[in-house]
Amino acid sequence: MPKYAPPKKTLKQKLNWRLWARLLVWSAVAAGLAFGAKEVGSFLSRDPRFGLACDANEAACADLEIRGAVYASKQRIQNVFIADFGKSVFLIPLAERRRHLLAIDWVSAAAISRIWPNHIVVTISERNPVAFAKVPVGSSARNRLALIDDEGVLLSVPPRVRFRLPVLSGITEDEPEAERRTRVKSMQHLLDDLGPQAKDISEVNAATPEDMRVITQLDGHAVELWLGDQHYRSRYTHFLSYYPEIHRRSDESSVFDLRMDDRILAK
Repeated sequence: MPKYAPPKKTLKQKLNWRLWARLLVWSAVAAGLAFGAKEVGSFLSRDPRFGLACDANEAACADLEIRGAVYASKQRIQNVFIADFGKSVFLIPLAERRRHLLAIDWVSAAAISRIWPNHIVVTISERNPVAFAKVPVGSSARNRLALIDDEGVLLSVPPRVRFRLPVLSGITEDEPEAERRTRVKSMQHLLDDLGPQAKDISEVNAATPEDMRVITQLDGHAVELWLGDQHYRSRYTHFLSYYPEIHRRSDESSVFDLRMDDRILAK
C-alpha cells in the first residue's frame, strides 16, 4: 500500500507566507512607533520642565528671548505668546505665532526657535525707513507725520529717536501699499538723480509720479519746483544758475515750473 505524501508548497504560496509575515512585523513596528510617539508627545506636553515660565504681568520674560527688536514694541511681541505662558513649549503653534508677529508695527520678518527644555527665541528683522511721510488726517487739512519704508509700509515714529530723512507727501493711509511703494520708488529715483544736491531738498511731493514736485530752501525762502518725470538734476541745476536773476525780477514768486527744459515759468 503506497504511503501518503502531503502536497509540496508552491513558490507562490511560500512568497505569500513571507509577505504576510513581513506585513505583520511592520504593522507591529508601526504600532509600537505610534504608541511611543504618543507617549513622547504626552510627556513633552505635560512635564512641567518644558513649561514656558512667563507671567503676563512681567515686563520681560527670561524664558522668552527677543532679539533684533529696536523700534518694534517688545511688549507687543511678548503679548503674542500670552496664551502659551505656563504651557509646554512643545505645544506652541509656531507658524500661527509668526503670522501674528508679522502684523506688528516695524516687523519685516520673524523667526521663532524652540530651545529645549523651556526656552523660546524670537528673532526680529525690522523695516528700514527711507522717508518721513506727511499723511492727511481724514478729510481735514491737518497732516500727521509717520515713517515709510521702501515697500510703502507706514511706520510709527519712535519717541526720542531722530532720523535724518526727506519728507514725502502726496500719499494717503487708505491707498494700497503697492501705490505707496510706487511713490516711494519715484522719490528715491528723483533724489538719486539729484546726487549731492538732494541734501537741499526738504520735501518731495509724489502725488503724481509723472509730475514730481519738490520744496527747497533758497535765501531763507521755501521754493516749490515742478520737475516732471525726468532730467531732474539738469533742470534743478539750470534753475539754480538762473535763480538770482529770477528772484530779482519776480521776488514774490515761490512756485516754478521746470518741466520744459528751455524755459522756467513762475507760477
